[in-house]
Amino acid sequence: MVKPEIISEKPITVTELKQEIDKIKKRDKEPNFRVGKTEDYVNQFVNLSKAEEEELIQKLEKLNIPRLKDVHIIKIVDILPKTVDDLKIILQGYTITVNNDNIKKVVDVVKDFTEKKK
Repeated sequence: MVKPEIISEKPITVTELKQEIDKIKKRDKEPNFRVGKTEDYVNQFVNLSKAEEEELIQKLEKLNIPRLKDVHIIKIVDILPKTVDDLKIILQGYTITVNNDNIKKVVDVVKDFTEKKK
């Protein structure tokens, strides 16, 4: 039996996942059941274009918040929390502590970005 080896892990956003699904659909004439179900799920949650997503990621990285890693930033971009409580709920799933000032900074950046986009 083949044992796949993980070379590297990199978190991707929902938009990037949608692009990968499109590549799979072009490559395979009939994508399997999982691809179809994943595509249905992803289509419900894609909020930003690739360019908008990259811009928001850069803004969040520029905040230089200690302990906030790529995984956390990607999750924030996918969900786009609009309140401090929403962001706290998102970060509860990780073993990370972020002080209230930094949480407010992140929420402000996300709010500014989503309001500017409209």
